[in-house]
Parts: sequence; C-alpha cells; structure tokens
Amino acid sequence: MSIDAAFLEALKTLLERRVSGFRELEECQQLTAGASQETYRIAVKTDEGSRRYAFRRSQPSQQGAPLPGQVGLATEARLLQLAREAGIPVPGVVYLLEERDNLGTGFLMQWLEGETLGQRIVRAESLTAIRPQLARQCGETLARLHAIEVDDSIARQLTTVTPVALVQETWNAYQALDIPAPMIDYTARWLLDNLPRRSRQTLVHGDFRNGNLMIDESGIVAVLDWELAQIGDPVRDLGWLCVNSWRFGNAALPVGGFGAIEDLLDGYRAQSGVTISAEELRFWQVFGSFWWSVTTLNMAAAWRTGDTPSLERPVIGRRSSEAQMDCVNLLFPGEFTLPAETALDRGTQLPMPAELLAGVRAFLTDEVAAGDKQRFGFLAKVAANSLGIAQREFLHGPRLGAAEQLRLAALLGEGSLDALRWQLTRQLRNGLSLATDGLAAHLRQTVAGQLYIDQPGYSALRAE
Repeated sequence: MSIDAAFLEALKTLLERRVSGFRELEECQQLTAGASQETYRIAVKTDEGSRRYAFRRSQPSQQGAPLPGQVGLATEARLLQLAREAGIPVPGVVYLLEERDNLGTGFLMQWLEGETLGQRIVRAESLTAIRPQLARQCGETLARLHAIEVDDSIARQLTTVTPVALVQETWNAYQALDIPAPMIDYTARWLLDNLPRRSRQTLVHGDFRNGNLMIDESGIVAVLDWELAQIGDPVRDLGWLCVNSWRFGNAALPVGGFGAIEDLLDGYRAQSGVTISAEELRFWQVFGSFWWSVTTLNMAAAWRTGDTPSLERPVIGRRSSEAQMDCVNLLFPGEFTLPAETALDRGTQLPMPAELLAGVRAFLTDEVAAGDKQRFGFLAKVAANSLGIAQREFLHGPRLGAAEQLRLAALLGEGSLDALRWQLTRQLRNGLSLATDGLAAHLRQTVAGQLYIDQPGYSALRAE
C-alpha cells in the first residue's frame, strides 16, 4: 500500500531529531491498518549501522481517539513502560509522539524478532524444545502483570469492569444484533448463575493469548497488543489464554495449544502466591468463548453496514458457531451427529454452485499460494467470475427456482423442482409435442433466468 509523502517527510524529521547519528530512512513498511491504529516497520541508517523500530500511531481520521473499549496509544505506551519495569518482556518505548511531530498520537518502540503467528508457535520444529515451558512462563508473566500498580492518572484512562457487568454488556451487544442464537442466550444465563464467588481487581491485559505473544527458542520475547487493558478480575487473562479458539487446532493442550493448565497455574502460584481454582478458570473459559461468539458476530455486522470493509470480516462472523460449540463442550458435553457429506455435483445444473466454489477454493490454495504472477491476472478474473455466479445463484436462485417449479407444475402436475425437470426432459425425449401450450414460454423464461445468473452481461439478454 502507498504511504503518504507528507507522512514520510514528518517521520524523517522526527527520526533526524530523535535517532542519534541518523543518516536516512531506509524502509517504512505498513504492517497493519486496524480500525483505529496503524503499525509500521521502520529501518534507519545511522553512523553506527542500520536500526529497526516499530511505529504505532492512530488513524488520521480518528484524531487520536481510541475505539470504545480500547486504551489510547499514550496510555498503551505508559503501560509498556510499567510492564518493562515489572520484568515483563515487552518492546521498549523509544519515543512518545508530541503535537509538533505532525504524526498524530502514537509512539516509536524497539523492534524485536520472534514468532507471533499462533499456528507456527504450536507447530514449528524450532520451538519444539521450548513449547513445554511456555505455559509456566505465561503463568509467571501474568502474575507479574497483575501485580503492577497503576497510579490514578493511568487508572482514569482504563475501564473498570466486574464479572457481572462484562457478561451483561456482552449479552446486550448480542441482543442488539436482533438475530436468534439460543446457545448464546443459554451461556449468558449460565454465566450470570455462576459468577465468581471471589473476584479481585487488578490490571488486566484483556487479550493475553497465543497470537499476541512473541516467542523464540528461549520462550516469551514480548507480550504484545495492550490496547484492551482494563481493571478487572485477573483470572480473565488466564481463562482467555485457555480458550479453544487460541489453540490453533491443538486442542489437547489447553493453554494456547502449547501447554497444560497445571503448568500455567503452577507458574502463576509460584510467582504470585495466589491459587486459582478449576472452577474460577472454567468460568472465565466459558466467558471467553461466549465473548468471542458475540464479538465475531459484531465484526460481521460492522462489515455488513460498511463500517469496516474487509474480505475477512464476514468470514470471521461465521466463526461464532465455533465459539458456541466450545461453550457446549464446556457446559454439557456429549454425543452428537453430523450430517452426511453431500456430493458437490448433486443437482441438475452443470456445474453446480458448490462445484464452482470448490474450483475457487482450489485456485486460492493452489494458484495464489504458488504465486505464479504470469497467470495470476487471468485466473483472478476467472475466480471472481465464479464467485459472481455463486453469489447470484444464492441471491436469485431460490426465487427463480420457485417460479420455474410453478410453471412446470402447470405443465406437468405437482412435484419437486428436480423431479419436474427430469419429467419434462424425459417427456421431450419420448415425443412430447413441441407445440404444447406454455412450453416455449416456460423454456424461454427458464433459460433467460439461468443466463442471468451465469452471465448477466451477455448480449442475448438485451432487449431488441
């Protein structure tokens, strides 16, 4: 993505002033562009060689105002400083932006090297030796985090929440979507009936999980993404780390897909002297999946309204069922039956919509991943066309099919759409008169409707 020239000039001016021996800005690559914040990787040439930094700032349109539930970047920078003082591995803050920098609100921080992708953390061969130690390290790190004392100036910037308020607010957010998902309602009721009998209040990270930890062969390199920090029940952080969504397929190891709960709690107890019961942890595991089931739906809702255009958001919305099933398994596990697989070519069209989608999936996995640039443009158009066909099928197919069925029933009598299609085909093969009343009109309308789905721009659909 292109970077604004005025932004680059302001950044160079800042680096000239703040980086000793600055010679030139070698690289400025935007890594993320969230709804309210941007992150960049910066490489600077100095008299002593190259240095790398990470740079976080608010979106210019946000004018420094965090989204609801998020802390501002100035507060996040201060939390990183406190965490570093407490012995928690985090990037060091190099500089906090000032108004004269003309870069908005944000900060420059140390660039660290390590693995942050959850899938790789649970599978990478290079991390095989350290993985069994990570759960205990997480417990020790969280104990130190929860012991951080925040002064009044920082506390005023953080939301203070109770377990009951968290459950009710999340339930209210789901109900505002006006969609039926009974398992979410069931879980909310269970949580309100099983609130923790004891609940401390400390600094809480709010998003401590596999995916927000940087790991290398020595263990935790950094705890990242402090933007959801709050004052609340510290066991929430431990429960969130154990939510199945963050095990990345390795469900046998509940702590982030890399460790055992016993090691997590032992590390926490050894560092803090506080014993966490299985009952407390289970509550916050259930809450974590409950919260994620609602949050994913809200992401999809924000995509639907156009507030957060994204290819990923609508797909994330369908992950709500994952979190709901995690709640099922935590609250009332048992046997269940899955539907039998259905052949992609089931039906009377050639190809069927499911076959088109299968072709697109194969393209994305086999062609896009392979990165054949010479063929990419053409194949991308083919993939887009296939998706367009499938989309029009889902949008218009049911209505067109129902109308086709009514016409066939008038011609042939009652029956399912597929059965009537087959009946008309067989009758035409067996001598049905081509002058049969209504036959031509039916075929004309049926073919036009199908062509509209398949290729609406084709010239034969234009009125003479």
